[in-house]
Amino acid sequence: MLPDIQTLLEQASARHSHLCPRQVLGVRMALAGAAALGLELPRHDKTLLVIAETDGCFVDGLEVAAGVTPGHRTLRIEDYGKVGATFINVKSGEALRLAPAIDIRLRAQKYIPDEPRHYFAQLRAYQSMPDEVMFSSMAVTLSPSIEQIVSRPGVRVNCSVCREEIINEREIIFQGQVYCRSCFGQGYYQEKEAVLSGSFLEAHIVATA
Repeated sequence: MLPDIQTLLEQASARHSHLCPRQVLGVRMALAGAAALGLELPRHDKTLLVIAETDGCFVDGLEVAAGVTPGHRTLRIEDYGKVGATFINVKSGEALRLAPAIDIRLRAQKYIPDEPRHYFAQLRAYQSMPDEVMFSSMAVTLSPSIEQIVSRPGVRVNCSVCREEIINEREIIFQGQVYCRSCFGQGYYQEKEAVLSGSFLEAHIVATA
């Protein structure tokens, strides 16, 4: 049976020793997104995939309400710096993106008019405002596709530059060679020596041409 919202908020706040509005948004958004897809929560399988658009306490709300985790590959983060998330029924392919209403803070203040402090008005209002008042919702098509995101188990290749193993079909094939994202120049880091000496990828392409 789905825990009530107060139980979920207690679980989320236990991770931070306090409760904040974004945790509430995470819990409420998870409940709303799954309900729109007709899925019960919390999940104990891999039917639901959630893609969050930021990290932090918002994601804790998503996790405790939906039962999704990065470890089970049911929660992903694409860091756009937005408190939004897409909920995907992996079996049907249906995908729905939810985000807070553009003026949600103003709506919260009007919803709790006896609380002059904006933070606490949001904290209280987000726990009881109707979903249709809190969130915008739209059906979306995923890019890459759900099949590409989920990938296939047991697929492994090695980068032709760094030789490290790549799983989940995240490799890039260019001119017949296999590259990881970092060696192809799409990584979040670069080796200091490579930055100083020029593109390691360009040198590798020239050497293998």
